[in-house]
Amino acid sequence: MTTPHEALLPATRRALLHRIAVAQTEGRAPSLVAAVVRGGQAVWHGARTSVDGHGPDENVQYRIGSITKTFTAVLVMRLRDEGLLDLGDPLEKHLPGTGAGEATIAQLLAHTAGLAAESPAPWWERTPGSLRPELGDVLGEQPLLHPVGRRHHYSNPGYTVLGALVEELRGAPWEEVLRAEILEPLGLRRTSAQPEPPSAGGWAVHPWADALLPEPLEDLGRMAPAGQLWSTTGDLARFAAFLARGDDRVLSAESVLEIRTPAAPAEAADVLEGTGYGLGMQIQRRDGRLLVGHSGSLPGFLANLTIGVEDDVAAVVLANCTSGPLLGAVGADLVRIVAEAEPRIPEPWRPLREVEPAALELAGQWYWGTHAFGLRVTADGLIALGPLTGGGRRARFRSLGDGTWMGLEGYYAGELLRPVRRPDGSLSHLDLGSFVFTRQPYDTEAPVPGGVDPEGWRGL
Repeated sequence: MTTPHEALLPATRRALLHRIAVAQTEGRAPSLVAAVVRGGQAVWHGARTSVDGHGPDENVQYRIGSITKTFTAVLVMRLRDEGLLDLGDPLEKHLPGTGAGEATIAQLLAHTAGLAAESPAPWWERTPGSLRPELGDVLGEQPLLHPVGRRHHYSNPGYTVLGALVEELRGAPWEEVLRAEILEPLGLRRTSAQPEPPSAGGWAVHPWADALLPEPLEDLGRMAPAGQLWSTTGDLARFAAFLARGDDRVLSAESVLEIRTPAAPAEAADVLEGTGYGLGMQIQRRDGRLLVGHSGSLPGFLANLTIGVEDDVAAVVLANCTSGPLLGAVGADLVRIVAEAEPRIPEPWRPLREVEPAALELAGQWYWGTHAFGLRVTADGLIALGPLTGGGRRARFRSLGDGTWMGLEGYYAGELLRPVRRPDGSLSHLDLGSFVFTRQPYDTEAPVPGGVDPEGWRGL
């Protein structure tokens, strides 16, 4: 039996190598490196390069562009978890005078603050950060292009603002806070704001000829929290494991789940494509899988980090070219290859440590009108309610300790499930946000939607 930390099977490794080889060749990338994580551990590294006798390993740095945003989001969530801010706080409360102060912290994280996608010209990715020394230089005279909170509009300046917020509340530069609070605790020793040898050079590849042009290396200055970082497949593999499971030294599993949860209103095109955005992480549905992570690009570099949470598989792909290989597709394919070739082995079933009588009493079949539902007591002490057949509203509920249960997700998130008893103490029905669930369809003894016709059920 295969355990999660065992090496991948030879056929799986060959399929992974084939996928990145095709990507490097067809995408005409000077080099392309990748890693796969399973069970919280890196289980495969691969590389393809145009230089004979040279294969970048998991310790060679590449620029990772907007994957930096996820690091910045983690810093902001740490501030929230420490009580130094609330995600619903307007920016003005903590960082006054930006011109975008009505936007909340959550809206900045989710790119729904209405800010412009880019800073004023010249293009910030290919010019020195010294041209934009202040926040005002990044935001421009009219920071808001859209009504706050109404739409998802990806914004690089928004993450510059979040970086400034971190600096304001920590009283230290963003890079110092990042190193002390994320890089050092997670052991990401090859992740840095400036390149540290060995590192790859960035190249532009001519669109109509197999010719190269070196890309300039610029320090992004104020824009650093949006895209400055350099990293390796080794470090990003460890970061991916953290984003899948959490680490109490940095951010709890519950808070990591929060940043992976959709937080932005979807455009019509996003709905069709199955994409969304959380609080610093991209979300997509591909090949029937829910994938989370982030992509990144800067002149000379492309990057992608993709996590299939349910499959417990993640992939990191880095390349040193301005355009060419579609790394998001490559990352998703690496996850798919492993998940399909070597499916995750489920944990053994085990009975509950303790059986809670109050929860067990609720278990079984219930009806909302004529819709049949099942309620189960789950191994984590929650209860789960969902339709017995087909699709429909389903959710888990957490006990509030007073006999009631709070919905945790979907339509019933935040709604109260309350068992209602008869005068003799027996269980009559469940009241879920005014919806009545009964043991029999349209129970005549229950309130609406209980039975209303005195003649009861009949034939036609």
